[in-house]
Amino acid sequence: MNTFQRPPQTLAQKLIAKASGRSHVAPGEIVNCQVDLAMFHDSSGPRRLKPMLEELGARLWDPSKVVLVMDHYVPEQDDDSRRIVRIARDWAAEQKLPHVYDSIGICHVVLPQKGHLRPGMFCVGGDSHSPTGGAFGTYMFGIGSTEMLGVVVTGEIWVRVPRTLRMWWDGHLPAGLTAKDMVLHMTGRFGMNGGDYQAVEFCGPAVQALSMQERMTLSNMSAEMGSQVGLIAPDETTRQWLRGVGVPDDQIHTEGWHTDEGVDETQASTYRFDAATLSPQVAAPHSPANTKPVGEFTQVPVQAAYIGACTGAKLDDLRAAATVLRGRKVAPSLRLMVAPASLQDQEEARAEGVLGALLDAGAELLPTACGACSGYGGSIPDGANVIATTARNFKGRMGSATAQVYLASPYTVAASAVRGYITDPREVLP
Repeated sequence: MNTFQRPPQTLAQKLIAKASGRSHVAPGEIVNCQVDLAMFHDSSGPRRLKPMLEELGARLWDPSKVVLVMDHYVPEQDDDSRRIVRIARDWAAEQKLPHVYDSIGICHVVLPQKGHLRPGMFCVGGDSHSPTGGAFGTYMFGIGSTEMLGVVVTGEIWVRVPRTLRMWWDGHLPAGLTAKDMVLHMTGRFGMNGGDYQAVEFCGPAVQALSMQERMTLSNMSAEMGSQVGLIAPDETTRQWLRGVGVPDDQIHTEGWHTDEGVDETQASTYRFDAATLSPQVAAPHSPANTKPVGEFTQVPVQAAYIGACTGAKLDDLRAAATVLRGRKVAPSLRLMVAPASLQDQEEARAEGVLGALLDAGAELLPTACGACSGYGGSIPDGANVIATTARNFKGRMGSATAQVYLASPYTVAASAVRGYITDPREVLP
C-alpha cells in the first residue's frame, strides 16, 4: 500500500495550501483562498467600499471577520478629513462592526495588539504595509479597493503561489542597530522590485533573536522590496507575545509553520547576511532603495527629525530613541517630533519613563496616528532635510514636495537630532 507523502513546502506554500483547502500547492499555481480576516482603515475602507456595496446591493460576508481602524485622517483637522472619518464611523455603526478601533493607533500595530493575528491565518489589508502580519506567521498582504470589495462580499480571493526569497541572517545585531537597519540594507541590495511578486521570508539566528515588534518592522518593509508578503516562522517568542495580548493558548499553533528541509530552487532561493558586521543604514531621498551605511552621510545637516510610523514608533523604537536622548537635548536648530504608533505603546512608554526622556530632551509629542508618514498633519517643513523612522521617503510622501527625507532607525534619528546632522548612533550611545 502506497502512503502519500507531501513534498517539501515553503512557509508561504503551507499557508496558502491551508487557505485553499489543499494538502500542498506549487509556485505558479493560481488558487482560491478563504480569507480569515480583512482589515482596512478610514482612508482605504468605507468611503470607497460603501458606494460600491450599495450599487451592487451586496452585504458583508461576515462582519466578525472585518476590522476597521481610524488612523489616517485622525485627529480631524479640516472639513475633508472630518467628512472621511464621519463616513467611516457612520458605516461602521450601520454594519454593526464588532471590531472598530478609533484613534488609538496605526492599523498595523493595533491589529496585532488587539490579538487579531495568529500563526496559520490568511488575511488581507487595505494598505500596502499589511505584510506586517507576516511577523506572526500569518499570510497577509495589501490589496486595493476593488479587490477588497470582492473579499468583503465573498470572503475569498485568488492568489498565484509565489516563490520564496529566504533572507537568512546569522550573528546578532550590535548595540545601536535595529531591524530597521536590516531591512534598509536588504532594500538597498535588492531594490524596490527585488521581491516582485515573490514571498520574502526572514530567518536565521539574528531574526529569531528579535522581539515581536522588531520582527513587525522587517515584515512591514518587505513591501519596500516589492514582495507580496514578509514571513517569519512563528516560535516561542510569538507564542509569548500573543499570550500577552490575550490570545488563548488553544488558538496559538506554532508547530509546522516553517519552511521544510529539501525545498528546491523552483520554490525558494536563500541569501545570507551577517548581522554582527552590519553598520547603521540610511536611505537617501527619494527611495528606500537609496540605502548606504551611515558613514556615507555624516555631516549632512537636518532641520527636522521624526520618530513615528508603524516602522519606527512602537515601544521598542521609543526605548531605542530614549537610550540616546536620555540626559541630552535636541540641537537648537532642529525640531524633533515623536508620534507613538499606538496609545498602548505611548502609555507603556510613559510608565517606563521612556516618554519622559524624549520630552525632556525637547521632543514634541504628536497624536498616535499615521500623521506625517502618510503626508497628513502638515508637520514636515518645506525645503527641510528630514531624518525619519518612516518606511518611505518618496518625493512628497510626508506632505512637503520640497522636503528631502532620509530614512533611518530610531537610534540614528535620535543621534542626529542631538547633533543636528546625520550621525552614527554608536558615537553617542552611553
